[in-house]
Parts: sequence; C-alpha cells; structure tokens
Amino acid sequence: MALFSSLTPVFIAVICILIGVILKKTNGEKEECENKSKPLSRPWVDEDLKDGTDHHSEEEEVDEEWQGLDENVAHVPFLAERYSEAEMIKRSQMFYELLNKRRSVRFLSDEPVPREVINNVIRTAGTSPSGAHTEPWTFVVVQDPYLKHKIREIVEEEEEINYKKRMGDRWVNDLKRLRTNWIKEYLDTAPYLILIFKQVYGQLPNGKKKTHYYNEISVSIACGILLAALQNAGLYTVTSTPLNCGPQLRVLLQRPANEKLLLLLPVGYPKKDATVPALTRKPLEDIMVVM
Repeated sequence: MALFSSLTPVFIAVICILIGVILKKTNGEKEECENKSKPLSRPWVDEDLKDGTDHHSEEEEVDEEWQGLDENVAHVPFLAERYSEAEMIKRSQMFYELLNKRRSVRFLSDEPVPREVINNVIRTAGTSPSGAHTEPWTFVVVQDPYLKHKIREIVEEEEEINYKKRMGDRWVNDLKRLRTNWIKEYLDTAPYLILIFKQVYGQLPNGKKKTHYYNEISVSIACGILLAALQNAGLYTVTSTPLNCGPQLRVLLQRPANEKLLLLLPVGYPKKDATVPALTRKPLEDIMVVM
C-alpha cells in the first residue's frame, strides 16, 4: 500500500505526459491539414498581378448571355501594304537597331516633353490586340507634381519593406549589380508617369460584369507596344512593377475596383550624366528555335 502511494505521483505524471503528447499530435495533424488546404504564402507576389479571368466569386453577377459585343460585326476588306523582300529586310533590320538601343534608364531629366507625343504613344499602345476585343486597359498619365510625389512616397515605403522583408536574399543580391534600391527619385523628376491598369472585368449597361478574357496578357502586349512607341519617339523609361502598391495607388488616382495596377512607367529624357549597366543581350541562337 505504501509502495502504491509512493508511485501515485509518478503514475499521474506519466498520464499527464501521455495526454500532452496525444493533444500535441492531434493539434499538429489538424494544423497540417489546415495548411494543406491553404495556398502557400508568397509575400513577394503581388495580388494585383494575378489574372482573375476565370475566377468569379459567387456574389459577382456575370452576364453570360450578352457581353456587349455586336453579334453581327461587319467585316470589311483588309488592304495590306506589301514590301519587296529587300525592303522587308531593310525595315526589319532598322526597327531592330532602333529597339536594340532601348535601355532601362533610372536617371531621368525634368525637361518638358510635348504632351502630344504622350497622347500618340498611348494611342499606339491602344492598337494592341486583346481577348475578344475587350481592350481591357487604362493608361493613367500623371504630370501633377503633387501626385507624382505622393506616388513616390507610397512606392518607396512599400519598396523598402520589399527589399528588407518580402523579397528573398537571392533577389536582393541579384539587384545589387544593377545598383537599384527602394529610392525612386525618377518618380519626382520624370515629366510624366504612366500607370497602366488592367481591367479585370468590364461594366455592362445593365449593371452586370463583362468578362475581360486574358486581360493580363492583353495589357502586357499593349505595354510592349507602348515601350516600342516610346523608343521610337526618343523617350526613355524604366519598367516598374511596385509590389503591393496597387491598392494605395488605385485609391490615390481614384480608379474603380475593377482596375488593378500592372506597370508603372516614368517617362522622359535621360539626364546628361545618366548611366546604365553594361549589359549584353542573348544572341539569336539562344532565343530562337527553328523546327
């Protein structure tokens, strides 16, 4: 009896340990199950850069019958310019040489740029193809100094967090050789900022949402054409995708909820003392496969 009494605390301790192990295992399995059901957290991925074409929430009213496009679009004869082989080769070579001079320039002058030039390059970007001809893009041109500075404040605040916390060490180290950081002076000095928003859906006259097919791909193509148009006009920029700035910039610029920021371009002339990294491009044989 005395022996049992002396062992009682030991038995109690063992039982408590066993209960603790069981509870820990149960909670661990529960957490593991919950983690499996949740998407992996990737804080450096910007939600605005995701294409939501095929993902409509239940509360969204999408009109599947009529999307605002005429059923019987008139088709007209297409008259194309035709060049001789020699002219084609010459033109393609000249265009390549023009665009091969394009560089990302972070040192931009505050020298004024004709507004008509900006209008024309955006008109050019608007010729881009788009899914079902939905033209899901909005180009916001900012020239007001106050707005430009507010944009810089928002971008620099988020970019500092990106560099110090969100982006991995490998990414930050890769950027070091380009001598870039979260300080974005060009957002103040460039005469124009062009913010390109993708419209993830449209609005129909009946109040329902209009599907914008392949909205991100469509707007990305338009951005490429815009870069070519800027180069053709003798203007320079640096492509900027300010992570996690989209919602704040959308509010600042009073853009509707269906628009998400895809790209931010400061546009202007390079400063006289501007520098760029001495980079080379891949040769043709490394980027083209002929079958």
